[in-house]
Amino acid sequence: MNKKVLIVTGASRGIGKAIVDLLSSNPDVYVLALSRDLPTMQKAFGNYSNVSSYAFDLSVNVQQQLESILQNYPTIDFVINNAGLLINKDFTKLTSTDLQLSYQVNVIGVMETVQALVPKMKQNGGHIVNISSMGGFQGSMKFPGLAAYSTSKAALCSFTELFAEEYKESEIKMNCLCLGATQTEMLQQAFPGFEAPMSASQMAEFIMHFTLNDHKWMHGKIIPVSLSTP
Repeated sequence: MNKKVLIVTGASRGIGKAIVDLLSSNPDVYVLALSRDLPTMQKAFGNYSNVSSYAFDLSVNVQQQLESILQNYPTIDFVINNAGLLINKDFTKLTSTDLQLSYQVNVIGVMETVQALVPKMKQNGGHIVNISSMGGFQGSMKFPGLAAYSTSKAALCSFTELFAEEYKESEIKMNCLCLGATQTEMLQQAFPGFEAPMSASQMAEFIMHFTLNDHKWMHGKIIPVSLSTP
């Protein structure tokens, strides 16, 4: 395969879906769309010649799933770790299950994903983009009910910096985008009725361009991308 191979997690809806839609017209890229909701992806992306969809769940057996998904892809060039879980609940009502699931999906599962992908990126290098939130960006405005989500997204920022240090001698680059309010299903879950100034497709266009190009100039950076929070 002469095309660059790019993985998008959380691809069935919102920003992830918009990213895949945009990349479908890029002749130089082959997209692996990953999400728990395989039927929705198959319906949405079925007519795209450069997209393959795979069921993928960050909450369990991440590396085993990826071993099966990636067996026919010897190298990976770009990764957008976009999938995330939001739990909106009063702090004192958060259960151990809530906290463990938030951290598994939003940071531990991402780390396990990267562990599985490093061997496929070592030879040619590439760019891993972690999608965090302004809620996890130090010094930003914080909101009640989002303790599990925002702290796990903050951990994702820290992982980005640590990975960049450990792999600074390699050609694998990693950066983290902390997104502000974007009009998605997840935003409505966190802030019902709020209308964001940024659409999913607009944010997707920025992320796509950043992923394909900006690792040439930066590594291990935590970048706020926000017009509004929320």
